[in-house]
Amino acid sequence: MEADDPLWRPLKGAAKRRRRHCLRSQNIIFVCLICQLFVFLILSDAFFSYVSNLICLSLAHADVLSSLPDSYSPQYVEAAWYSWWEKQGFFKPEYGPNPRGIFMMCIPPPNVTGSLHLGHALTNAIQDCLTRWHRMRGETTLWNPGCDHAGIATQVVVEKKLMRERGMSRHDLGRENFIQEVWTWKNEKGDRIYHQLKKLGSSLDWDRACFTMDPKLSYAVQEAFIRMHDEGVIYRSKRLVNWSCTLNSAISDIEVDKKELTGRTLLPVPGYKEKVEFGVLVSFSYKIEGSDEEVVVATTRIETMLGDTAVAVHPDDPRYQHLKGKVALHPFCDRKLPVVFDDFVDMNFGTGAVKITPAHDHNDYEVGERHKLPFIGPLVFFCLFHHSYLKLCYCSLKGMKRFEARKAVLQALKDRGQFKEVKDNPMVVPVCSRSKDIVEPLLKPQWYVDCRDMGKQAADSVRSGELKIIPDHHLKTWFNWMDNIRDWCISRQLWWGHRIPAYFITVNDPSVKPGEVSCRSWCFVLCVFLDEDVLDTWFSSGIFPFSIFGWPNECEDLNVFYPGTLLETGHDILFFWVARMVMMGLKLTGKLPFKEVYLHAVVRDAHGRKMSKSLGNVIDPLDVITGISLEGLHAQLKDSNLDPVEIEKAKEGQKSDYPSGIPECGTDALRFALCAYTSQGRDINLDVNRILGYRHFCNKLWNAVKFAMRTLGESFVPWEKVQVSESVADRWILSRLCAAVALCGNGFQAYDFPAITTAIYNFWLYELCDVYLESVKPVFSRTDAEAQKQAEVCRQTLYTCLEVGLRLLSPIMPFVTEELFQRLPRRQPQDSPPSICVTSYPESSEIDREMEFVMTVVRTIRSLRADYNLTKTRADCKKMNSHHYHQGCEHLEGPYGHPTLGPHVPENNGPHSPISS
Repeated sequence: MEADDPLWRPLKGAAKRRRRHCLRSQNIIFVCLICQLFVFLILSDAFFSYVSNLICLSLAHADVLSSLPDSYSPQYVEAAWYSWWEKQGFFKPEYGPNPRGIFMMCIPPPNVTGSLHLGHALTNAIQDCLTRWHRMRGETTLWNPGCDHAGIATQVVVEKKLMRERGMSRHDLGRENFIQEVWTWKNEKGDRIYHQLKKLGSSLDWDRACFTMDPKLSYAVQEAFIRMHDEGVIYRSKRLVNWSCTLNSAISDIEVDKKELTGRTLLPVPGYKEKVEFGVLVSFSYKIEGSDEEVVVATTRIETMLGDTAVAVHPDDPRYQHLKGKVALHPFCDRKLPVVFDDFVDMNFGTGAVKITPAHDHNDYEVGERHKLPFIGPLVFFCLFHHSYLKLCYCSLKGMKRFEARKAVLQALKDRGQFKEVKDNPMVVPVCSRSKDIVEPLLKPQWYVDCRDMGKQAADSVRSGELKIIPDHHLKTWFNWMDNIRDWCISRQLWWGHRIPAYFITVNDPSVKPGEVSCRSWCFVLCVFLDEDVLDTWFSSGIFPFSIFGWPNECEDLNVFYPGTLLETGHDILFFWVARMVMMGLKLTGKLPFKEVYLHAVVRDAHGRKMSKSLGNVIDPLDVITGISLEGLHAQLKDSNLDPVEIEKAKEGQKSDYPSGIPECGTDALRFALCAYTSQGRDINLDVNRILGYRHFCNKLWNAVKFAMRTLGESFVPWEKVQVSESVADRWILSRLCAAVALCGNGFQAYDFPAITTAIYNFWLYELCDVYLESVKPVFSRTDAEAQKQAEVCRQTLYTCLEVGLRLLSPIMPFVTEELFQRLPRRQPQDSPPSICVTSYPESSEIDREMEFVMTVVRTIRSLRADYNLTKTRADCKKMNSHHYHQGCEHLEGPYGHPTLGPHVPENNGPHSPISS
């Protein structure tokens, strides 16, 4: 985008106004300096700019002009920089000009309900690294923040709070008052996530922060529903849904946890004092009408036999061919169950005969559709058994809870002699992630989105290369979902959320009493009422990439920043969010919402378990940043919704993993660790204690710069251009810096974060600190004229390594690099940006033109090594005379005596090795 683009016209001179505003707000101690600088303003705008920024900077971080403390402290380094960055407007796309195009990415909006865990920290570490890299490359960069209203999760949290504090349910308050209660809670507690994001250093443009229930976004949701309904894409139908009896609502697949059982297991279920038995297969018989014969069926949910409408067998099963045209008799009512033949039946499972309950099982639903069977329900799961389906002697079942009815039905079958056996059966039990209730398939009218055409477009966009999914091993999952997509249930029986903009009309004659027939057919009243249901949260999230910019209304932000550049998120919501954004973006705007999708791994704990509040293994990233005692971790469990038994289990887990609590690691170390861990494939088993190793790396960085600053001296002035001397050591370290620059650039292009962290780690720790700094110490200790001349060249080389090395690291470790960068002198003070976060990211062209000779030597050495069949293993440290080389080799095993603490150094002494050249 050009600097004179209309987007920038209102902002011309913004930098100068910010500087002047900063000067006006200075303390009286700077008044004299300001008066003097006014003269320089007339003579040199550039000089004034530099000094003005320096003054503003010193006020933002009072200690920036003092010497570095003796040791690194995350709390000291991270105290003030973020607020300064934000006030200076560095995170806004208008800060510039930025001539190298546009980078736009929207945040996966976190739920407003609670706090972020380490999984969210990984997402934001990666996204912020990418954002900062694109910003430093000179692109117009926008990372748009936002928060999701999280219909189910938020309603549950507020309902529990209401019951705990006032002993009231939402029904006691009524819908309008309850919704007001939710808004009050949101306004009081909803900013915790934003606070965490800022502590993580996330460079978001907070002036553009959105909430999915904001008026602008709510209008977009309503418009999207109406447009899609008018086109027939949204429709209403009666089908099976995932039903949570506790929430009394349909829920999405992502809100259903699959609990695997190996056999008989007792599980706690909300609303029941005793645990309920699962993991068993109950066999019973149906009598065949007109004979003494019976057919034995088996089920894991015996209570659902009350809604059975058929018995199914395989068409090729020889045991049941004689039952064609026959019917079985239901033992508790006058219902007749036809014997149907269907290929879905597994002849080798059980007796080969299967009971069919179309209204309460997904497979049975399809059988019922194929054979035109009656759908009887919802008998069981509303706990209201209608007497018309039952014989008089079993009317006592009416009003029973489903798992109480399970026991009653089993006993009744035993009384009639039709019970056969109970045996262990491995199975998967669907559990509601919000309420921990057992999810039931339920037949209920709902609103649906026809996804066939949209799914095909989404699949075709990837096949054509228009949309790129990275890593490509997720393509198989993408095509499997898109090519076999089912219609999407978008209605939820909740109060908190976007009310479905659909109205029902009933006709009623108030003059007619119940049981009477009206002779005045012309006398009626039309009753119009709004649908009670709200939309699935994923619906509003699906239009998030363009609703945040004011769609459907035309505006400048929408024209400039939509479509976006990248969508970065965890692979576990590839279908639930990513696919729906693609489908709805294509449907409603005719454009893909982004060009690339990068999917990172899912964070698990050190034992490979998914981080879950129910397991008590969720770690708040702020606890890693600031540290927390074991007692503090235990106290957090007391505030959770876990039952006492689970709390004790979680405490034991915390005591085992963190016997001394979690030490203070700092934001930079956490971010670096998360980026380095992304090499572990689909899942990350994150041991929080290993993050401490990267805090040690920060300390090493700190000490290296502190030593270098003493070596440079107070009067040091860097040359305006990098120059290469005849010194082998200088040429070598600059070649290693050049290699690190290339590796980092390629790593960001390929989303290869471990390659970036490895290149930076190796350069700073092994090559600069362990080799170069040790090798030049003798030069600085000599006093002869030739040594002084060589020392000056070494200082210039050292400065280049520090300045470029900090810029390389800045996107990953923004705080410590800013702190250290501000202590360095500038090559061109008059043109120097005020912050490292808006400097240019190093590119190979900065120094590699001076490195042709060095690289020629490197290539020659490698060629000779190949010609003479020299091994590519690490050199024998014992045979090396130089102490610093010995020290460097020793550290190749791993920093700080731990072989796996830092990024792995390849064995082949490639570009990561301090002795490769």
